[in-house]
Amino acid sequence: MTNPLSKLLDEKQILLADGATGTTLFDMGLTSGDSPEFWNADKPENIRKMHQDFVDAGSDIILTNSFGGTRHRLKLHNAQDRVHELNKLAAEIGREVADKAPRKVIVAGSVGPTGELLIPLGALSYEEAVEAFVEQMEGLKDGGADVLWIETMSSVDEIRAAAEAASKVGMPYVFTASFDTAGKTMMGLAPKDIHSVPEGIAEQPLAIGANCGVGASDLLSSVLDITAADENAIVVAKANCGIPVVKGENVEYTGTPELMSDYACLAIDAGARIIGGCCGTSCDHLSAMRQAIDSHRRGARPDIDTVVEKIGPMVNATSAANDTKPKRERRGRRRAS
Repeated sequence: MTNPLSKLLDEKQILLADGATGTTLFDMGLTSGDSPEFWNADKPENIRKMHQDFVDAGSDIILTNSFGGTRHRLKLHNAQDRVHELNKLAAEIGREVADKAPRKVIVAGSVGPTGELLIPLGALSYEEAVEAFVEQMEGLKDGGADVLWIETMSSVDEIRAAAEAASKVGMPYVFTASFDTAGKTMMGLAPKDIHSVPEGIAEQPLAIGANCGVGASDLLSSVLDITAADENAIVVAKANCGIPVVKGENVEYTGTPELMSDYACLAIDAGARIIGGCCGTSCDHLSAMRQAIDSHRRGARPDIDTVVEKIGPMVNATSAANDTKPKRERRGRRRAS
């Protein structure tokens, strides 16, 4: 399948994705508990500015403001009947910014989890999950997204449902999981096993990888596991900006531009080809990452000791280390939001 993302990867080899949508919008005045997707209709100038700032900082890929755009997430705000509208607007705003850029910029339609547990752990059927993702993705497609970006996933079944939906709407897709619990996702998926998740889906992903989680060191550990399991895969690394620290009612991130620059170089050495930032990653961080990507020549594959030395200690043990521990000894932390 010919698509803009694969073409740009062929041209540039390493791409810079964007930074944090949520924390950026909170800085603009979004209130906790509000739906960011409403701003696509109510404050499009803010969403446009966010995308433009990311492009100006050097991003090759911008993710639409549609992470919570399924009917299940929008239902929390009595907006389940606005799925197509809000997702189409999200993609249109991203498309407007990308089309005005002086270089090629990819518009990736962000698709987050439904927030529901699938059968047998919950009430949502696989078929219902596919239907919900199709509904969201059709809006993103109609708004002009180049690719679908399925992110922050934990459940194998939910990833597969989203991948099947992408195939149904005829869109290329990327998916990333959040390995935030004892080196695995909250539903037990290990980084090394991510390659088998979309087996049997009509269309295979353009890229897979890790995003969010608990810190840059932990994410790099996941990336090392992913690339070790398949060195030919196109892998995404989109780490939080350091470690989330709760201060009063706010969550702050410890990463500096220098740290995220080092993280970008290590991600390249670990085999990632799409590198960006998740929670807490600002334009200052992205600018430093852009400079690092442009000047760095891929070096020796790092080990965990090298990662910890340059980036800082891991919050969790590696996935492999946790495989050897009794379950009662495993410890994990949930993703800060």
